[in-house]
Amino acid sequence: MALSYKARRRWSLIILLIGMPLYIIMAIGLVAGLFYVVGRPPIWAEFILYVILGVVWIFPFKSVFMGIGQADPDAPPED
Repeated sequence: MALSYKARRRWSLIILLIGMPLYIIMAIGLVAGLFYVVGRPPIWAEFILYVILGVVWIFPFKSVFMGIGQADPDAPPED
């Protein structure tokens, strides 16, 4: 079942205020743990890894964020 516009707005806010900081902490911990195991790579490889992790998080939530910045399509038209 598809989420309503209001539900998507609420979920997007929760994802951005709670999920993003948790994801950032997890990503930094993952990269730090990886570096602890294999050693520190060149700075360009570290940059690419952070860019990939910074983009990958949005794919599962793409449907939640679609159309959030636009007017409510379920609202009655204003005269």
